[in-house]
Amino acid sequence: MPHPDPEGSTTVESSPAATARTMWALFEPIHAVTYFAPEALAAYEDAGLRGFWRGYFAGRAAPLGPVGPEPVVAAFFSFAPPMVARALPAIWTLVTPERALELRRAGATASLARLLAGHEREAERAAEALAPRAADLDGAGRVLAAANGSLDFPDAPLERLWHATTVLREHRGDGHVAALVAAGLDGCETLTLRAAVDLPRAELQPKRGWTDEQWQAAEHRLLDRGLLAPDGSATDAGRETLRTVEAATDRAAERPWQTLGPDGAADLVRLLTPLAVACGSALRFPNPIGVPEPTE
Repeated sequence: MPHPDPEGSTTVESSPAATARTMWALFEPIHAVTYFAPEALAAYEDAGLRGFWRGYFAGRAAPLGPVGPEPVVAAFFSFAPPMVARALPAIWTLVTPERALELRRAGATASLARLLAGHEREAERAAEALAPRAADLDGAGRVLAAANGSLDFPDAPLERLWHATTVLREHRGDGHVAALVAAGLDGCETLTLRAAVDLPRAELQPKRGWTDEQWQAAEHRLLDRGLLAPDGSATDAGRETLRTVEAATDRAAERPWQTLGPDGAADLVRLLTPLAVACGSALRFPNPIGVPEPTE
């Protein structure tokens, strides 16, 4: 799903919720190499998962086991069900979930090895800092975080760093889904509203599999609720709905950072920023995740 406001800052704020948003903007690019870096795509394709989406669904769904489309539609939230069904469960005839986990780790690690060359010590320190916060998370109500958290934490620094950022981002993502559901938004409505505010429709609709008819129907539902204006722009109520969702997402993501404190948060920002910038070079902006471009 598109995630928090791409205009979000990486300035250290005082509240745990604000710190959670700041940290997301820094650890998400490290995780996201698994979707954008060529080494990650090559790992899946070399194993017979041709095309981007087979690898995407295999790697991200693998912690759930050999599931069909329904749990993935629920957990991933913003994908059109037919798009998910084209990949699942058919991909499990090509690779097992266990093999998919190996492939995603190998691809992510190879990506980080290239992107973070010269930052090895910082990457090791970041892994040491993030792994305990990811390992101690409560998975109640957070399916993807719990599934990824049940996997063994690797010992190798780059693998450990990537796994920690993955657990943390899925933890935040699970909370984001809960906030969207509480706001009465479905997957297509969420994308339609974001497209009316800050993310290009071209980055959202085709990459999540919604047809023009489904997109238009979502627009009509949002118009009826007063969240979109007749010209397709977001109303004040629509923007406030997204602000409410993002605030709830931040609150739901604050637990890993509650004991960090302002000085600890500032230190972690200084440590993660060059890593995020380096990994950001493999991403495109804007992107369907909504992650902001990291800057020094």
